[in-house]
Amino acid sequence: MSESTTTSAPAPGAATETYRAARDQILGWRGRHEQAVREFTWPDLGEQFNWAVDWFDVIARGNDRTALVVIEEDGSSREATFDAMANRSDRVAQWLAERGVAQGDPVIIMLDNQVELWDCMLAVMKLGAVIMPTTSAAGASDIEDRVARGGARHVIANAAQTDKFGGVAGDVTRISVGAAEGWHDLGDAYAVDAPPTPHPGTAPSDPLLLYFTSGTTSKPKLVEHTQVSYPLGHLSTVFWLGLQPGDVHLNISSPGWAKHAWSCFFAPWIAEATIVVFNYARFDASALLEVLRQQEVTTFCAPPTVWRMLIGADLSGGPGSLREVIGAGEPLNPEVIAQVEKAWGLTLRDGYGQTEMTAAVGNTPGSPLKPGSMGRPLPGCPVVLVDPATGERVEGDGAEAGPTDDTARQRGVAEGELCLDLSAHPLPLMTGYQGDEERNAEAMAGGYYHTGDVASIDEDGYITYVGRTDDVFKASDYKISPFELESVLIEHPAVAEAAVVPAPDEVRLAVPKAYVVLAAGHEPTEETARSILAHAREHLQPWQRVRRIEFGELPKTISGKIRRVELRGREEELARGDAQAPANEWRDDLLKGD
Repeated sequence: MSESTTTSAPAPGAATETYRAARDQILGWRGRHEQAVREFTWPDLGEQFNWAVDWFDVIARGNDRTALVVIEEDGSSREATFDAMANRSDRVAQWLAERGVAQGDPVIIMLDNQVELWDCMLAVMKLGAVIMPTTSAAGASDIEDRVARGGARHVIANAAQTDKFGGVAGDVTRISVGAAEGWHDLGDAYAVDAPPTPHPGTAPSDPLLLYFTSGTTSKPKLVEHTQVSYPLGHLSTVFWLGLQPGDVHLNISSPGWAKHAWSCFFAPWIAEATIVVFNYARFDASALLEVLRQQEVTTFCAPPTVWRMLIGADLSGGPGSLREVIGAGEPLNPEVIAQVEKAWGLTLRDGYGQTEMTAAVGNTPGSPLKPGSMGRPLPGCPVVLVDPATGERVEGDGAEAGPTDDTARQRGVAEGELCLDLSAHPLPLMTGYQGDEERNAEAMAGGYYHTGDVASIDEDGYITYVGRTDDVFKASDYKISPFELESVLIEHPAVAEAAVVPAPDEVRLAVPKAYVVLAAGHEPTEETARSILAHAREHLQPWQRVRRIEFGELPKTISGKIRRVELRGREEELARGDAQAPANEWRDDLLKGD
């Protein structure tokens, strides 16, 4: 099913032309990382800017190329051209305005991968209101918290999800996709005959997005982005992904989280590419591969978990039309990169960013790849490493660089917290955590934005992820990166997922313990534990040795990220004797024959 109408494109204003010039620079530098970093500067868009009106409408009106394809598990699909999306969002914007949505109003949008999600995001943006993306996995208590802390004035949700809003008090406009008692039906908006939405007069510094983080180590934070921090800042993401006009881009991520906005909204439409979404309830590697080939997808981004499932499937059918393959969400395991290269002859690239920013570090098209590294700083992103103890910058000139520790020196790198230098006025960064001045002061201390992630940098400027500042720990006075150990563990065929945390130890202070989710067909036996521990011993340094292993499920946030804070807390309880000893824990020094 395809939807298309035609209207004339508005004459672009000065902000549009400035934006286009910056975009064209980024596109033209594809494959020239050093030049892009050296020459790119963030443009000044003037006193008012609205991405939906100043950019999307300008490229969309009269444009009959496909903007969006949503494919369902049963093979059915909905498509809309760029022109149709401009007109659909005009109708929704006018209809929302008639129901009280006004400039500056926070609007919760809790929809799945459906065309209405993109309609509503564009429409809310056109009105100058503030989008609060929310995952449909959120429960009633999560929603009440978001409405209260975010000051939501309006909510948009599917009819089947409206019961979750029963505890929401106050004068909140309720809008449903599909009929729901007591709710306005968004379907009525599409019968409206609406003219192009006028510019709301939003300034670049006005708020546009309020995102709740996933809350892996603490209560979810409320991140505020402006009319330019994501819409303009994602030029860095375009460069990292390697997008070009006319591309067909498929990204695996769930609505409500920042990566969905990165790669299913801003970056592809900045590049004038088609967005393809595979809306599945249960992941099927074979079905995804079929979609990639049938839709002639040229650029594909997915988290490492999906890539690990894909390399376990039959890749003999080839990559189809794929030109760029990217991993995001977690650091990529080098073995996965090697397997994709072997099967498809394509270089699987990864990068780094947060909800608080756009892509900041990346392996970009045409750049040499160092397996295990997430690449180099992207254009316009003043990335630095800072020693947490001294607050001094750590330079990437090898083993003699700056303050670091013996573990890092052994690898010939300098290590520190990954930060953005605020003196460079980085545009692709949040304004702050709404309503939390204490956390803002901590995050922006010393003239840097502190990501909370530890990384190392080598003499070529390549940055390698080590772990969260809260996750990195010492064992026998050696610094342990959980990610390094987990990367080795998941190479074992019995391991589907792994999380490494410190287990208190009287002799070594702490020892690495792995919580392991087993792959299908493997049992939590002594033999399995012995095999995994032997694999770890063979592929890790002696001081990295995994000393304990426990089989079971991993606690996760609603975004699917592992809550290591719970596992660390459990280990502390076990050490104090406040928790019952696990029945399925194995210790390498107690295994028979070791």
